[in-house]
Amino acid sequence: MPAVLPPPRTGSRLLDWEHLVRAEDGERLHALLWRAGPGWRMVSSAVLGGGIAERTWVLNAQVAHGYRRTDPARHLAGLAREAGVTGPGVGLMTAAEVGDPGHAHDEGAEAVATAGVSVRGWAASPARGSAGAAPPGTINIVAAVPVPLTDAALVNAVMTVTEAKVQALLDAGLDCSGTPTDAVCVAARTPHSGAPAHAFAGPRSEWGARLARAAHYAVRAALRAGPETSRPTSSRLP
Repeated sequence: MPAVLPPPRTGSRLLDWEHLVRAEDGERLHALLWRAGPGWRMVSSAVLGGGIAERTWVLNAQVAHGYRRTDPARHLAGLAREAGVTGPGVGLMTAAEVGDPGHAHDEGAEAVATAGVSVRGWAASPARGSAGAAPPGTINIVAAVPVPLTDAALVNAVMTVTEAKVQALLDAGLDCSGTPTDAVCVAARTPHSGAPAHAFAGPRSEWGARLARAAHYAVRAALRAGPETSRPTSSRLP
């Protein structure tokens, strides 16, 4: 039986999102924009601004179902410019609804998630992989901590957030580990004198534990808000 977790403990808000709306491809589409500003290092699997680097903004943009563009990074960069942000940033895409994201914070750690799980399954699958570009992601998670993390701890934080996502999916009764196009971004403060970077962000470390609880609760909240939870899942491997 999965553990029953209490709601995360509240604290100061880091992810101050703006809700944007635009008309595109004949649809009314939403986006979430975090103007983080200077002083942040981010690790991300996003199509725009992925890897580990200093970043000043994060955009999670909804696109139309059946998205066909082959230049998603350029598309996201254009949406960011239209929103008035400049400099390096992270851009995520999803065909899921982003207007009502799941949000949680726990003792300084914070997470925001958007989720659509109509296409879901287990990571280890007999299906052949593809070398081409993946379609827009369906579970996007952005998390932040107000302390510096080493490069290794940033990677560790991605693992922790991902494990918490899977825990949330199972707690919601979904027999899967995610969707084929999930994306994550974790932000931490840039190291400076007098504030050494934390070397660990696993689920039992100080900040990893907080990240895990925030991500778990945010994904659960996003799943409750989304309409796409009723279709059958892919089967487990034999």
